Amino acid sequence: MSTSGNDTDGALKGAVIAVAGAGGPAGSAALRRLAAAGATVVGADADTERLNDAVKAASGLGGFVYGEQVDLLDPEATRDWAERIEKDHGRVDGLVHLVGGWRGSKSFAETDLADWDVLHKLLIQTVQHTSLAFQEPLQRSGGRGRYVLISAAGASKPTSGNAAYAASKAAAEAWTLALGHAFKKAGGDGPPPAAAVILVVKALVNDAMRAAEPERKFPGFTHVAELADEIAGVYARPVEEVNGTRQWLTPQP
Repeated sequence: MSTSGNDTDGALKGAVIAVAGAGGPAGSAALRRLAAAGATVVGADADTERLNDAVKAASGLGGFVYGEQVDLLDPEATRDWAERIEKDHGRVDGLVHLVGGWRGSKSFAETDLADWDVLHKLLIQTVQHTSLAFQEPLQRSGGRGRYVLISAAGASKPTSGNAAYAASKAAAEAWTLALGHAFKKAGGDGPPPAAAVILVVKALVNDAMRAAEPERKFPGFTHVAELADEIAGVYARPVEEVNGTRQWLTPQP
């Protein structure tokens, strides 16, 4: 899916992009990649220490990088965050959703519905709140806006022990595709003013995971640096080409 680095970096230079879940390994990689392309990146995470480390690692690479602790489970706080970004930087060109979480069980019968409650908050409500808060700012970005959701192949082929996780991911995908339809409607007979895109992985791996288990192969996993390249690559493709699509970074089940 990725385009050449020069094309991608040209599309990102000067863009203002928010990253939700910026303190995790994937979020940190995204901050670094987007900043290196010349974007202004505003990261949010519930863990201030982790967020500060990610911002520090991405600072000085080219663009400007900021961090802010935001409760994405609070719709008003999320909307305030979107409004602050647009007020402070004059525009919003992206929201990358990297808020994650996993709960599972040994069998379907052993599914704990408390896991659903946790995943509903992390994987669905944060998508709802960010999409509703950022829709209008993204539509004002002149075709540059991108809402990027990271999803999992399990949403399309759930297993017995992953019912809550797969259902949560599937709901988040459906919500994001609905946002894409809203963008399409807003464009009328022309191209949409922004795009909602889903990047689908089997699972993610980072250097620390590989170092902890050097004998493990992690087959089919997407490295967080590769994911960051794919996130950046969304900006080098026409808005009408990517809006409302699932981009598979792993074989489609």
